[in-house]
Amino acid sequence: MTFPQLGNIPSKYKKFAILGIVFIALVIAISYLMRTKPIAVVLQKVERGTVEASVSNTRAGTVNACRRAKMSPSAGGQISKLRVKKGERVKKGEVLLELWNNDLHAQENLAQDQLKVALTRVEEVCTMADAARRDAERSQELRDKGFISAQQLDRALTDASARQSACASAKGDIEQSKSRIALARAGLDRMVLRAPFDGVVADISGELGEYATPSPPGILTIPAIDLIDDSCMYVSAPIDEVDASKLKVGQRSRITLDAIKGRTFSGKVRRIAPYVLDLEKQARTVEVEVEFDKIAEKDNLLVGYSADVEIIHEVRNQVLRIPTQTLLEGNRVLRYGSNGVLEERKVTTGLSNWEHAEVLSGLEEGDQIVLSLDRAGVKAGVRVVPEEAKPAR
Repeated sequence: MTFPQLGNIPSKYKKFAILGIVFIALVIAISYLMRTKPIAVVLQKVERGTVEASVSNTRAGTVNACRRAKMSPSAGGQISKLRVKKGERVKKGEVLLELWNNDLHAQENLAQDQLKVALTRVEEVCTMADAARRDAERSQELRDKGFISAQQLDRALTDASARQSACASAKGDIEQSKSRIALARAGLDRMVLRAPFDGVVADISGELGEYATPSPPGILTIPAIDLIDDSCMYVSAPIDEVDASKLKVGQRSRITLDAIKGRTFSGKVRRIAPYVLDLEKQARTVEVEVEFDKIAEKDNLLVGYSADVEIIHEVRNQVLRIPTQTLLEGNRVLRYGSNGVLEERKVTTGLSNWEHAEVLSGLEEGDQIVLSLDRAGVKAGVRVVPEEAKPAR
């Protein structure tokens, strides 16, 4: 900027010229000082990656055991033995509880003694039957040679037949004794509660000496022992009916638990209910079961935990994607221009979830867009400076 030579200005105007020059310089200085500073923003580079489409539960799900048995003895009686404690691990077939059964043991012992007697009698009677059979055969030979009469032969044959029948009858007594033993043992089995599978004892109802009763039909009673197989667990969660058509058994899932913050468990859909739940004052939902892939003892998962599931029903790999949070209303983004000024871009999106959205058009790989949209003054036409670009996960 050039200023006029003051020497060429008449003296009476020099004072006004100097004041004007000072005023212009002051305006220029103020304009420079008041110039708007660029806004620092976080930028995100548009890159290629994986985009997944998923559905989630509408209400909290619940962790359940794949196998859980709330058991009571099949017969009523007084508890005489409690062989396990709460929290104890047991093997399949292990005795958990016994009711008083001395009378049934006595019946079994009696049946065993009767069996011994029957076996002894069979040995005696059948030995005599064999001897009578041999006598009858010899009598037949003697009658054929004319040494004995037909009447004597008939008596020999009759005696052999009678003794053979006595032998068969004695063998029948053996079977009866075995049946009595089986009956006594069946009664004993009804008085003993065994583990139907490997698991952990969750709860025990009743103490030694108390009377335990089975549950009558239609009447619920407290089970004597609650056994849980914690080697296999799943989450039962309600999914909105509008998303039910997207689900299939075997789809990959992610499970999060309120009790274990910051950790995600992998799983897969194991069952989809064949009907829609229509509960009053609640949205219609489909019950879905998602099984945990692997459970380690250190995970300490407990039945009854509240859980959320995210079921992945579609995956696209190596597609152009942006963070979903960078999208403004109307599928618009703010692109960082070469001159540092933000420009608005309209994008067409494809598959999307809470984290990423697939970009079909409107952006190119390598473009930078604003991630920190919540900062004051961030809008199209504003000059900005990059603060830090966060890599896509």
